[in-house]
Amino acid sequence: MTKINKKMTMGEILERHPQLGSILMEEYDLRCGGCPMGQMERLAEGAGSHGMNDKQVEEMVKRLNEEIEKLEK
Repeated sequence: MTKINKKMTMGEILERHPQLGSILMEEYDLRCGGCPMGQMERLAEGAGSHGMNDKQVEEMVKRLNEEIEKLEK
């Protein structure tokens, strides 16, 4: 399993785990997957530009990794 971390780009995350796109959009209102900037911008940077603080980013990373674990079972 490839764990998500806040230094990964949105493009990298969605390339490895496209199923996370709906969580990012619906739960966190991050629609960066289709954005050219999202291909280069790190998750923490993109989330920060959408008003998320460090604690919220860490919680999001945890949620994404939990979803990956569920899907891989």
